[in-house]
Amino acid sequence: MKQILQMIIYKGIYVIAYTVSLIPMVFLYAMASVAFFVIYNIIGYRKAVVIQNMARSFPDKSYGEIHCIMKKFYTCFTAYFAEIIKSISIPAKELDKKIIFENLELIDRYINTGRNVIVCLGHCANWEMPNFIACKLPYNMYAVYKPLRSIIINRLMIKIRSRFGVKLISHKSIVRHILTQKSSPAVYFFLADQCPRIKDDKYKFDFLNQETYVFSGMEKLSRISRSSVIYLHIQQLSKGNYKVRCMPICSETESMNEGEISLRYINLLAENINQEPYGWLWTHKRWKK
Repeated sequence: MKQILQMIIYKGIYVIAYTVSLIPMVFLYAMASVAFFVIYNIIGYRKAVVIQNMARSFPDKSYGEIHCIMKKFYTCFTAYFAEIIKSISIPAKELDKKIIFENLELIDRYINTGRNVIVCLGHCANWEMPNFIACKLPYNMYAVYKPLRSIIINRLMIKIRSRFGVKLISHKSIVRHILTQKSSPAVYFFLADQCPRIKDDKYKFDFLNQETYVFSGMEKLSRISRSSVIYLHIQQLSKGNYKVRCMPICSETESMNEGEISLRYINLLAENINQEPYGWLWTHKRWKK
């Protein structure tokens, strides 16, 4: 009975979300502007966390500069959700005009050597947009994710994120999956810029002027599976328009020293953030410990 009720609620929410996604983008952005006013000026959602994160990451910037970056961050943050809602129904041809992919041949090259490709990225710009890459390449693609506590919301996010062909796979299942699929090279996406629960000093680096622990799982998995590793640099060209560039981290993980892959990843992530400091997910308590 509980499962039936969850299914009914899930389908009801999806129908509502799909209906809202049919609203023209200009009106969705207007709704996002209202959400920005409420979140930024009335609720003040995690403003203290954002200010602290930015001030520590950019010690050379003045309070006025930090304030400007923070305000633009919240403006973009609410707009991203409007774009995610729109992605539920937007035609693939229309979305293709909004996202420019560069250097996709790098993935082709690595796949053609018989290796899996691990694509790591951060919560930069609208980090959901690269899901469209599945329409550009003929390979199996998997996004590694941590299931949400809410079964209903979790199913909804899987539905949205897998619309263009990316398959979602739980972080608890990824090791077994990638090791049992050696004969079929595929692409695996990792969002690896949040705070790990387990602290390993071998994966502690200077990141945005702070000592930072990094998830070791992405590197360890790339090693045991002998995968090539790529960073996905996401840049917002204008409102709703993005450029996604594939940047090499390493082609042969067995030739890298331990921690070197993660170091290259966070250095590329830092470059991405410094290019557009308002685009990263600053509300996350990245340095809470």
